Amino acid sequence: MRKRNMRLVYAGAGLAVFAVIFFFVMMSFASQSTDPQKLLEIVSQTAGVVIGIGSALVVIGFIGTKA
Repeated sequence: MRKRNMRLVYAGAGLAVFAVIFFFVMMSFASQSTDPQKLLEIVSQTAGVVIGIGSALVVIGFIGTKA
């Protein structure tokens, strides 16, 4: 039986939530930008990378270690 590493699961979920919040907050700032399309392109790429890292942490945490 494997023991789950819940710290990694919580950290990954926290990163994913942070990325979504960051994306929506930056959407409100996009209207004030001189180039909103480029800003949202960079923000969405950054949020996607953070969500990917968070998802990897969740999967690794659920796999766990040998007990």
